[in-house]
Amino acid sequence: MRSIVLSLIGFCAVVFSQSTVDQYVATESPIAKAGMLANIGPSGAKASGAKAGVVIASPSATNPPYLFTWTRDSSLVFKAIIDQFTSGQDASLRTSIDQFLAAETTLQQVSNPSGSVSTGGLGEPKFNIDMTAFTGAWGRPQRDGPALRATALISYANWLVANANASFVTSHIWPVLKLDLDYVSSSWNQTGFDLWEEVNSSSFFTTAVQHRSLREGAALATKIGQTSVVAGYTAQANNILCFLQSYWNPSSGFITSNTGGGRSGKDANSALASIHTFDAAAGCDAATFQPCSDKALSSLKVYVDAFRSIYTINSGIAANAAVATGRYPEDSYMGGNPWYITTAAVAEQLYDALIVWKQQGSLTVTSTSLAFFRQFSSTVAAGTFASSTSTFTTLTSAVQTFADGFLAINAKHTPSNGGLAEQFDRNTGTPLSAVDLTWSYASALTAFAARAGTIPASWGAQGLTVPSTCSTSGGGSPGGGGGAGTVQVTFNVVATTVFGENIFLTGSVDALQNWSPDTALALSSANYPTWSITVTLPASTSFQYKYIRKFNGAVTWESDPNNSQSTPSSATFTINDTWR
Repeated sequence: MRSIVLSLIGFCAVVFSQSTVDQYVATESPIAKAGMLANIGPSGAKASGAKAGVVIASPSATNPPYLFTWTRDSSLVFKAIIDQFTSGQDASLRTSIDQFLAAETTLQQVSNPSGSVSTGGLGEPKFNIDMTAFTGAWGRPQRDGPALRATALISYANWLVANANASFVTSHIWPVLKLDLDYVSSSWNQTGFDLWEEVNSSSFFTTAVQHRSLREGAALATKIGQTSVVAGYTAQANNILCFLQSYWNPSSGFITSNTGGGRSGKDANSALASIHTFDAAAGCDAATFQPCSDKALSSLKVYVDAFRSIYTINSGIAANAAVATGRYPEDSYMGGNPWYITTAAVAEQLYDALIVWKQQGSLTVTSTSLAFFRQFSSTVAAGTFASSTSTFTTLTSAVQTFADGFLAINAKHTPSNGGLAEQFDRNTGTPLSAVDLTWSYASALTAFAARAGTIPASWGAQGLTVPSTCSTSGGGSPGGGGGAGTVQVTFNVVATTVFGENIFLTGSVDALQNWSPDTALALSSANYPTWSITVTLPASTSFQYKYIRKFNGAVTWESDPNNSQSTPSSATFTINDTWR
């Protein structure tokens, strides 16, 4: 009798959670859509001063100042809008989409601190909302923007081609796409700032969306007869796919989101990459880190668990239940809090996984994903379970409840008017930071769509294989952002440290900061005691370098002599050192 009572209590709790989320989705969906559109010029209610098609990040002008337009945010927002339009949900959105296309066509040509359209300016992260250049100090370049813009516009272009309007694509969209795709092709092997604008290194999110953009860009080019670029884009996509594998940390079972920064590497970056490169046709492919792949699920567990004990609002929650999550556990911005975007991203990755498991009629547990699934069934073993089995039913039901739990957390901390800020307080759950964050609204809508089983259009992830040999020399002209005549060099150094102490790298060439300890490059401790960083250096070049320690403001250099190396003419290069 006791076991029956406990089962009923658990059942009631699940019903209540699902009911809460059902109600939240129903009430928040129209609010989130209205909030998103209110932040788009020229007629958005909260976008005063924004030009037509320009997405403001937030109407917050001060404290924090978010009244700018970011290429990344704008592209993710308009990808959500374009998906609603092309799926037939809302035909009225086409005017806004055309205005977005026109705005981005103009912004590409605006010279800025990152350069002109032909000298790296496409990597500029943000602009003023009147479409003039933002010239203040910032973390630049950010190389995910062109790839994300390309993905959004390719979705629109594919719909236009399917609806007998290929000529408009060729004349109006392809010129914009080609600039972005050429930039990606030529500069993907260059470091840049991550999506949080803090770490200058290689970033999993950036690499993943760059890979996607070139795959679907090559496919669109083939459709509309722009075949001269197909071989080059495909070659670089293969190289990027190869490089993408290097982020996986097999010993710890998670995706190391940045190659630099000196942090753990546990970051929402990985979950966001997985949902924004979701392709149901690829199944649970691990090479592209699809949401239901064993690597993506293992990484998701490690990421979520990193927040269980650091936020007061997560206290007392069971170890296999949803919790509020933030950008990364070491975050200190605005006090380091949960974000609506990141908590929704966990839910969305899980909903995407459920879509594929149900579509293919089976679920596979591997040694890599075993810890993830044992959250829900302590006795489950590695194997493939057909949809007719009780194990499949048990696991998918538990994952559905788990996913709903993350939306229930966002629901709990959403004010009665439905407004979504950037963050909510780690201690009280009170919304804080920028109000009416456009990306927060878009993230809610895409998570709701995934919960409803919406399957986005395929982008070509199915059947890809990682090349046996890879090159990290970018293609295209150097004017697109560089890449020719460079190689990716990975520095690994074994160094034991005390808490709060970090390892940095500097050396004799510009990319190594010309011996400056102040601007030395931070290494990642993800595989401690091995510290690592990947840096783009000139090919066929001799150079010298040293590692330094920084602790409590003190700088300690390695002992003499300087380390000396020469880069190869192409491919990748790894240096393994021990601190001395």
